[in-house]
Amino acid sequence: MSCCTSQAFGLRAESQFALHSPLMPFKFINPESLGAARGYANGILADAGGKLLFVAGQIGWNGQQALVGNAFVEQFDQALANVLTVVTAAGGTADNVARLVIYVTDKNEYKGHLRQVGERYRARMGKHFPAMVLVEVKSLLDDAAKVEIEAIAVLPA
Repeated sequence: MSCCTSQAFGLRAESQFALHSPLMPFKFINPESLGAARGYANGILADAGGKLLFVAGQIGWNGQQALVGNAFVEQFDQALANVLTVVTAAGGTADNVARLVIYVTDKNEYKGHLRQVGERYRARMGKHFPAMVLVEVKSLLDDAAKVEIEAIAVLPA
């Protein structure tokens, strides 16, 4: 089950049987026994006919591989944009993202910026809430990086 994401992303994930993307339908798996999933899905079931895209961890680097700044929210926004750049380059959209893993160096900093993180998330992902997990780590590739996001997307065959 995901930690700390439900408050940040603000809206309830689709029901257990909702199909979200017209190009690559997902069945959101949210068993009632786990309580209401808000801002993430407990599981995503994708049709076997899709192509899997594994997106490497992306930090808040710009095109020159320099961090966009020291602010957590700016780094989160850029890291998510970088993930979606890879998804788009492979022919997908945000709705094709089935799983996000968000690594942070300070979960309290993340929790302290939930509203702003949620706003940036929704600006890029809309109301699409894949399976997500938040993991606190000691450090990331760039010593000044505060967040790294990796993804799995299911693209139409």
